Amino acid sequence: MTDLTDFSQDNAPQDDARRGDAPAFPPPPLPEQERMVEAILFAAAQPVSLRDLAARLPMGCDAAEALAGLRRRYEGRGVLVERIGDGYAFRTAPDLSFLMQAETVESRRLSRAAVETLAIIAYHQPVTRAEIEEIRGVAVSRGTLDQLIEMEWVRMGRRRMTPGRPATFVVTEAFLDHFGLESARDLPGLSELRAAGLLDSRPPGEGMSMPLAPQPGDDDIGPEDPAEDLFEDD
Repeated sequence: MTDLTDFSQDNAPQDDARRGDAPAFPPPPLPEQERMVEAILFAAAQPVSLRDLAARLPMGCDAAEALAGLRRRYEGRGVLVERIGDGYAFRTAPDLSFLMQAETVESRRLSRAAVETLAIIAYHQPVTRAEIEEIRGVAVSRGTLDQLIEMEWVRMGRRRMTPGRPATFVVTEAFLDHFGLESARDLPGLSELRAAGLLDSRPPGEGMSMPLAPQPGDDDIGPEDPAEDLFEDD
């Protein structure tokens, strides 16, 4: 008959290990623990806390000591082990962050309203908002002017010495540089603009020195129009 007492005594270490009282095997050496921490941090999508590291390492490992050793090994390298809140993660060395920067070219398209407003400012500068509306024949929304100013193609000029002292608008050097112009005097003539489809081919009406032709129902929040390609940002 099998002695159950002896059997239970022989298996006591395994039972203790399963209960967490003592490790079944000695922990791996510290360099191996550092490799394990390195692997965990490398694969993690988010910073890993010391508690999570300890939970993932084999029983008996010293997560804090392994992490400290790993941080020392990465000192002066291209990537570092940095503390982020309660967790740790690999990050690019601060002095090498410039290598991670990338320049992108953003292409922005203008509505017909913005194209017409920009053209009026370029040819009539300095021009007030009321004058722009008079030439276009429709109201100019604040968003259109804000967009042109944000693009640094238009800026505010001097205020008119008239009642209300309205602000004027002029084109900037960035606008001239974008189109390869030395000054506003180098802008294309009316015949070239008509050929490009930006001007109405009809004779100028009274009070309109540059007969830009708004489309039926056109306003400053209209959909994109093929004519805007001429002013597409590079």
